[in-house]
Amino acid sequence: MPREVYILGGAQTDFARNIEREGGDMFGLFRDVAEAAFTATQIEPKEVDVAHVGNFVGELFAGQGHLGGFFGHVHPDLADIPASRHEAACASGSIAILAAAAEIEAERYGLALVLGIELMRNVPGQRAAEHLGAAAWVGREAQEARYLWPYMFSQVAAEYEDRFGLDRAHLRAISENNFANAKRNPYSQTRGWTLGSDNFSETDDEANPPIEGSLRKSDCGQVTDGAAAIFLASRDVAEAYAKRRGIPFETIPRIKGWGHSTAPLLYSTKVSASREDPYVFPSVRKAMTDALTRAEMPDVFACDGVEVHDCFSITEYMAIDHFGITPPGESWRAIEDGTIALGGKLPVNPSGGLIGLGHPVGATGVRMMLDSWRQVTGNAGDYQIEGAKNMASFNVGGSATTSVSFVVGIS
Repeated sequence: MPREVYILGGAQTDFARNIEREGGDMFGLFRDVAEAAFTATQIEPKEVDVAHVGNFVGELFAGQGHLGGFFGHVHPDLADIPASRHEAACASGSIAILAAAAEIEAERYGLALVLGIELMRNVPGQRAAEHLGAAAWVGREAQEARYLWPYMFSQVAAEYEDRFGLDRAHLRAISENNFANAKRNPYSQTRGWTLGSDNFSETDDEANPPIEGSLRKSDCGQVTDGAAAIFLASRDVAEAYAKRRGIPFETIPRIKGWGHSTAPLLYSTKVSASREDPYVFPSVRKAMTDALTRAEMPDVFACDGVEVHDCFSITEYMAIDHFGITPPGESWRAIEDGTIALGGKLPVNPSGGLIGLGHPVGATGVRMMLDSWRQVTGNAGDYQIEGAKNMASFNVGGSATTSVSFVVGIS
């Protein structure tokens, strides 16, 4: 029986920040979120046994690798602890969580600091797109694209249209919902934006310009500078923490279930192999159902909400049916009947998601777990799901190459 892994809380940076304009750098962002996490949890650096960092392309955006060495510069008590950096494109933060959780389950360590980070707004948009293209098979796919990932996920939209039919109004509704939720989130990149109906138009190329293929600006997640950090703990450490803080141990959330799958890198290989399958990405479905099964939940409706990877509106559309919120190809039903809205039967991305909140690539998986912690502990503020006790998440890297899903809840 695996040992239980508990979540003691954490912090994230303001995703509206532009670090270069502030005169800052990658280490400053790293330090800011680590210090904020220590302050928020009242954990001391000397208590940390091990640290993990998720980051995708620090070498390309900032010329900086070997990020585990940053921990010792945050505080002297972190100077000699074991630290590792993990990469799986946009799922890098979730892979860091999986590694830290496995070490706690194996009883190597009792308290882990997991940090996710990406600095992305320090280069022009075209260069950023080229850097992010490293998550595809370089030189083998999307050679004709200017912006690789909008191009790739436009193909996902075309695949849905071919298999099931697709009304683009449903994609617009996903984006509108996530921007609306982000208005409630004090950390979101777009909380101060003013958006009218023209910004979601399918015909107004000035207000909502085409990016690649069928995807427009409103369909796309944000290019974001940001970091998030959480503390994972063994049962013994969590019990001691609860006693010290004077809080009931049963109110500390734990990772109830997890799923992780890695499909072939090429998009065409994945989609060709799934042509006879009810799901466009069977490996995504597997990661989600593995997490629910390990959490001993009959289906996703045993959860109170879901944080999913909406790098594009079609990605959330795909996640809705793959999670089993609707039958395959019928995600539109959950959009039309309000299931995914805040206050609906199963809210999706109450935080605002990647479209509204922001998407610092290496931080996203960690941020999703932090938001799950916030929801089940009643600390989500204006975007709180009333009475939430269990949250599911889905984080994807590349063209659904790496899929990671978690269920977080109060025991």
